[in-house]
Amino acid sequence: MTMSVSQLEEARRALDAPLFADLAGDAAVSFEFFPPKTEKMETALWEAIKTLEPLSPRFVSVTYGAGGSTRERTHATVSRIQRETPLAAAAHLTCVEATRAEIDEVADGYWEAGVRHIVALRGDSPAADGRFTAHPDGYANAAALVDGLKRRHPFEISVAAYPEMHPESRDLAADLDNLKRKMDAGANRAITQFFFSPEAYFRFRDRAMAAGILAEIVPGILPVSNVAQTRKFAAMCGAQIPDWMDRLFDGLDDHPAARQLVAATVAAELCRRLYAGGVRHFHFYTLNRAELSYAICHLLGHRARPSLSAAAA
Repeated sequence: MTMSVSQLEEARRALDAPLFADLAGDAAVSFEFFPPKTEKMETALWEAIKTLEPLSPRFVSVTYGAGGSTRERTHATVSRIQRETPLAAAAHLTCVEATRAEIDEVADGYWEAGVRHIVALRGDSPAADGRFTAHPDGYANAAALVDGLKRRHPFEISVAAYPEMHPESRDLAADLDNLKRKMDAGANRAITQFFFSPEAYFRFRDRAMAAGILAEIVPGILPVSNVAQTRKFAAMCGAQIPDWMDRLFDGLDDHPAARQLVAATVAAELCRRLYAGGVRHFHFYTLNRAELSYAICHLLGHRARPSLSAAAA
């Protein structure tokens, strides 16, 4: 039987070394959580934190709702992580609907709680159109927020980057100019919004470097188990969901375990291709669930260590 060119190519890939065989385990990881709304969600969050803690993440971050809607819950969650675990907690902070004095007060509270890392974001408006309008007495944008935070305390600061361009940006050049302003204001690294094509990340990294942005750009990874939900997220941040991903999850609505396996496979392959391109730090959007992120880290050769919290108990 004669094989076609495409069959030969697929055979070559299959006969190469297994994708995840004996990786060096030299990748670092970090995880993002959101503050829980209910007691049940609180329990789920802490189960996820305890499961992921032995992976020794560089940091774990906690999101901040539109318009400061989760300010107290975010502060409580970050403070508890800082207080009760050996993890380095990072707090998200936005410019939305708050004065400089209010934001500075929140930042001071984090510093007093021992939090030394802020994820500084412009943020999205809670208004129906989602368009950001700076508070007349507030920080005008993320670059101004970074500058204000650095003047207040020597925080470690991460900012957002958009491999496929922020939906409100005029063009790619303007988007990169905005990122450079944030880095020049004192940010230590950028964390990207999620994406599903390694090429999107590599093209963005190359453009950023050409624009003089030399700081670390960490890929943000979203393991997808709910395509409909992900489509809503993607519309807000300019990410493209490939048609093949829709087709891949088709028919799995009533099979949650199978959906989880498919989700882990897709995200792990993306991470493996990024790793092959030199990426050594991955930031996982966990949606307060541990299993997918844990499995992908394991495939990347990143092994758990005994939980320090458990050892101290």
